[in-house]
Order: sequence, then structure tokens, then C-alpha cells
Amino acid sequence: MAGVTDDRNVPHAQGPPDETPVPQAETYLVLSEAERARGFVRPVRRSYQHRSCGTVTTMGQALAETYAVNPGFYGSTYCCGCSMHRAVDEFVWLNVTGEITSEPVGS
Repeated sequence: MAGVTDDRNVPHAQGPPDETPVPQAETYLVLSEAERARGFVRPVRRSYQHRSCGTVTTMGQALAETYAVNPGFYGSTYCCGCSMHRAVDEFVWLNVTGEITSEPVGS
């Protein structure tokens, strides 16, 4: 499983979508605990489905909370099925009961 950091000086995967399969990054950037504690503008959801391949990917709590605080924080996210970071608009959220929604990730 990948680690997380709120230190913007630590190398992390925040680049453009991948064109070929790659492993997950060792570290992903998240908002600090203090920033996340200020409150969420969206529900905290940990899973999303890639519209292209249908795979559901589940992320850690700090990443999910970062999306809930700032939905536009990330431009791409990882698909465990394709083994690539792809644009967030290629994915839709699963709600807390595990049902697929029509709400795009990053919106």
C-alpha cells in the first residue's frame, strides 16, 4: 500500500495521467490533518469505479478525506485494474453502501 504525506517537498505522484501501466506511487500528497479537520464539502468516500474497465479501487482514509475537503485537489487517480493513474473524470464514486453513483470523482 502506498504511503501519504502532507509535505509538498517529498516526491509524490501528482503528474499527468499515465500512458502505460505503472505501479502505484510510493507516496501520495494529502492535505494536512489540520486542513482536513476544518470540515468536508463532500462526503468521505473511499471507493471509486473506473468507467473504462469497471474496476473498483479503494483508497486510504487520508486520501478520501482530502477529496472530501477539496474535490479538485487531484487531477488524476490510480486504477488498480489498469495499473495507471488516469484523469479523475474517468471515475465515478461509490456511495457509503457500496452502490455506484453517477457522480464523477473530482467534482
